[in-house]
Amino acid sequence: MVRKATLDRSLRPEELAAADDAVPGVTEPAEPARQRPRQWAGGGGRWLTWTFRAVLWAVLLIIGFRGVATIVASPRQSGSGGRAPAATTGGGFPTALAEAFALQFGNVYLNFSPATAAQRASDLVPFIPVGSDPQFGWNGAGSEQLRSEQVSSVSVQDAHHAVVTLLAQIGSGLIELGVPIYAAQGGLVVSAEPALLPGPERATPPPSSSPASDSAAVAALTQQLPGFFRAYASGDQEALGRFLDPGAVVTGLGGAVTFGSISGMEVPSGGATRRIAVSVMWQLASQSTGRTRQSAKASSVSDASPVLQMTYEMTVVRHAGSWYVQAIGPSATQPEGP
Repeated sequence: MVRKATLDRSLRPEELAAADDAVPGVTEPAEPARQRPRQWAGGGGRWLTWTFRAVLWAVLLIIGFRGVATIVASPRQSGSGGRAPAATTGGGFPTALAEAFALQFGNVYLNFSPATAAQRASDLVPFIPVGSDPQFGWNGAGSEQLRSEQVSSVSVQDAHHAVVTLLAQIGSGLIELGVPIYAAQGGLVVSAEPALLPGPERATPPPSSSPASDSAAVAALTQQLPGFFRAYASGDQEALGRFLDPGAVVTGLGGAVTFGSISGMEVPSGGATRRIAVSVMWQLASQSTGRTRQSAKASSVSDASPVLQMTYEMTVVRHAGSWYVQAIGPSATQPEGP
């Protein structure tokens, strides 16, 4: 009993249970063997797994979000065959497309004749609103023929409305045509009947205020420039080079015309470099080779070669008493004749 009391104080509960079941009279070991402490199973592996899963889900969510955002933000294709949206101005109106649309409309609208009325009505269909007068204001009488047209201006009112003004040459002269255009969802239409407007007025330039010409320089250039213009007309670079200032580049006209004469020249006084104005008579190749003999005899005027007078501004430089051409281009003033 004394030993049992000792065991009661020194052994762990599980060891006391084993001692109670022991056979009486069997000597107990002096010190029972201690069990190896169990290793802590812990949660380190699980935390790594859950961290990896969280990162993976975050990446998938980001990829999915960006994919949806790209689909939503992408520009919608127009309903006409997937055509890219037309270029627009700052206000959102497709100016370039409206200009081309108005030009095509003007080509149909400003050409009419009773003989082609049905075709004109059919050609107007893509341009005018549904339910409009098929001839869009023309009463079916008389005829008109468009000779040429260009866009004069575009007045944008908002993202859907603008007026494209055409400058047109018709039988009665130069006119302007204001074409109202409505744009929406990639489509265009002439929203109302166009307006006939007067063409630009003819301006009167101020009288020339050029100083008196240097008569000595005029005389010298009158002798030298005919050779230059013959070479300029032919485009012969070797011949041109004899008249050019060192470093100057002039291409020539490649035989489109032949030199006739100099009809006017202004040479201001100054130093060795002068800016002059020269009027030249160019002879053009005749286009009458296909005429019949009878038509050729109808007018003596038609037998003459066509001649055009044109004016140039030139920069000439004097070296050792001779003049050389540095540059040639169009002139803003008309020189007086000899």
